[in-house]
Amino acid sequence: MTMRTRPLGTTGPQVSALGLGCMGMSALYGEADRAESIATLHAALEAGVTLLDTGDFYGMGHNEMLIGEALRAAPAARREQALVSVKFGALRDPDGGWSGYDGRPAAVKNFAAYSLQRLGVDHIDVYRIARLDPDVPIEETVGAIAELVEKGHVRHIGLSEVGAETIRRAAATAPITDLQIEYSLISRGIEDEILPTTRELGIGITAYGVLSRGLISGHFTADRQLGANDFRAMSPRFRGENLRHNLNLVEALRKIAEQKGASVAQTAIAWVLSRGEDIVPLIGARSRDRLTEALGALDVTLDAADLTAIEEAVPAGAAAGDRYPAAQMAHLES
Repeated sequence: MTMRTRPLGTTGPQVSALGLGCMGMSALYGEADRAESIATLHAALEAGVTLLDTGDFYGMGHNEMLIGEALRAAPAARREQALVSVKFGALRDPDGGWSGYDGRPAAVKNFAAYSLQRLGVDHIDVYRIARLDPDVPIEETVGAIAELVEKGHVRHIGLSEVGAETIRRAAATAPITDLQIEYSLISRGIEDEILPTTRELGIGITAYGVLSRGLISGHFTADRQLGANDFRAMSPRFRGENLRHNLNLVEALRKIAEQKGASVAQTAIAWVLSRGEDIVPLIGARSRDRLTEALGALDVTLDAADLTAIEEAVPAGAAAGDRYPAAQMAHLES
């Protein structure tokens, strides 16, 4: 496997063709093994992964501290190649509840100060609000990040889960490097309006959920029991008839993967990689085994016949159920 690079938009750096999404090491997917998480981060850096993605609200700061610990223990050369992308703005309470989003300029700078401390770095490579604050114009939020860029605390400005109009307004305020948004074989909503807009403006895509939270990894089974602290227990796509329908799609994809000599996960990731050089998939591996499997997608080449077969097996819009519960869908733009 050779780690390729891709441009993170026209205003951003070159990054590894796959990034590592670190959320599952701290939150929302059940218990995680700290030692294995650190080992996985080190293995990713050793393999040439440069983009590490986190959020200051993942485990209420735990994820940032975990990444900071891993970076401090990594060899200097690997530490220096790492680019950290941070989402901010989600408000939590002591019971783990969610209380909306805060994009006020003063809050932006406050969040950044704490992230810099937890990560143990002197700058954040890409900084973005996790969801649009409906009470604060995006121009004010992006403008505050731009001030952090001017002072050297942030290198690049990103966006997350916003629609085409907000993207245009943000880009008119300051240079935007990338949009982080869910994109996978069964989550293709960006293709109609959002992706054409980012391409017009030279903004890259960092695609999360490329395996739809494990649903299309080939490892999830209908009888799997999810813990109360696992987000997927409340996700419409993982419930009842929706789950059975979606796992049937996975089995159709498995037949194609087997013909390619690849795993289901590798085939699903390779499909996202095939969608354009401006798209960087984030893999959510929490263990070295899953990381190794995901990185194997770089060796999977999908030709025109393969892509046609995949489209027939898993057509756009084929998934059953929304990608988030209704309350969280309300915070997303399209």
